[in-house]
Amino acid sequence: MEALNSRKKAPNSRMVKACCGRHPAAGFLALERHLSTTSFFNRLPAFARTLTGAGLMAGLLLLHSSGSARADEGFNAFLQGVWPDVQAEGVSRKTFDAAIAGLEPDYKLPDLQLDDKPKVDNAGQAEFTKTAADYLSKPYMEKLAAQGRTFFKQHAVALSRIEKTSGVDPYILVAIWGRETAYGSYTLPHDAIRVLATLSYKGRRKDMFRQELIAAIKMLQAGVPRSDMKSSWAGAVGLTQFMPTEYFKHAADGDGDGKTDIWRSIPDALASAARQLQGKGWVRGEAWGYEVLNGKTDCSLEGPPDARPISEWLRLGYQPAKKKAFSAAELAQVAYLMMPAGAYGPAFLAPENFKVIRLYNTSDLYALFVGHLADRIRGGGDFATPWKAFEQPKTRTVHDLQARLKALGYPMDKTDGKIGSNTRKQIGLYQKAKGLRIDCWPSDGVLAHADAQAGR
Repeated sequence: MEALNSRKKAPNSRMVKACCGRHPAAGFLALERHLSTTSFFNRLPAFARTLTGAGLMAGLLLLHSSGSARADEGFNAFLQGVWPDVQAEGVSRKTFDAAIAGLEPDYKLPDLQLDDKPKVDNAGQAEFTKTAADYLSKPYMEKLAAQGRTFFKQHAVALSRIEKTSGVDPYILVAIWGRETAYGSYTLPHDAIRVLATLSYKGRRKDMFRQELIAAIKMLQAGVPRSDMKSSWAGAVGLTQFMPTEYFKHAADGDGDGKTDIWRSIPDALASAARQLQGKGWVRGEAWGYEVLNGKTDCSLEGPPDARPISEWLRLGYQPAKKKAFSAAELAQVAYLMMPAGAYGPAFLAPENFKVIRLYNTSDLYALFVGHLADRIRGGGDFATPWKAFEQPKTRTVHDLQARLKALGYPMDKTDGKIGSNTRKQIGLYQKAKGLRIDCWPSDGVLAHADAQAGR
């Protein structure tokens, strides 16, 4: 028997790995099939093979359950570690225990750091997975604009009052409402506590989401029902999707009933959104941005570092696309060039209020969506410059190109696979330096060229 044991082959590692996944029985069957092909297993009597299989099944189930228990223990230990910070915010132990009772992590969420998930993952974030043309789909914008005009009429009194007190453009508020909930037709699908606990435990931005988790539990202590804590995948709650920390900073009573209800009161939700924009620096009376035309320069001038007065952009050859001329006040505004599709679509000058909208949701496309929808609700039409045909690159391509350009000395502050203004700018500068066609857009071709340069 020792001789037989010394020749016995170890189970294939993939078979063993299968037993430890979500379906241990399936893993067992695969492993049993593998063992049944070994000479040692086949030479055992039938009753021994049966006992061996039963023992394997029991052992594998035990291994699976102990692995799950360890994972749960890690999550539970993490939650208990949050308690001192929650307690410091005035939350009772009773509220805290009720908030986390039976809580399990949700590993289906995007933006997590898990061993079995890709290291670069923008799933769930349409702002980074769709082309600008798709994200700003003309039929969808027209539909939302029509709904927005109806909504504006229905809430004109409240919107006028909010504009007077905050200075925020009411059309921007209605556009945010349309983008976040499609005017109430979209229902938030997640539990905020579970989402924020998962993201602060295994997310890529743990520290940020930990603060949001603490604030969300504090909301429960303040009397917000758990049933109201339905959220987006990132933990935003309410009609205009407030992050919990923003709720305590900016929630407002818009209907004058002495309460703040961003879940059922439309005036409260709109007033809270206005207060948030005001708190982030909204400039009363200024536009969100301006579409421009230009034939002299290129997209490598894009981004906040090249911001300058609009009068200087005119000297560089830029002209307003939809108006005869800029006013004197507009010429004095400082703005940066924003081209969300590089050379494949319209260009915009983005002043302070564009940056404020980006602080509501950190995405060029989100801010452009809100601004453009606001213009359409106001009575405006489509962009003057149409979108050209172009492809959205794979997240991995963007990530690798960012990393390669950074290695080549181009200032790339993030290598996250997301196409922001700095990524487009650095691609344009690289293309200009190497004599390539300048389109400021990530592609496999540009990546291959940069890889070749790095290999020299």
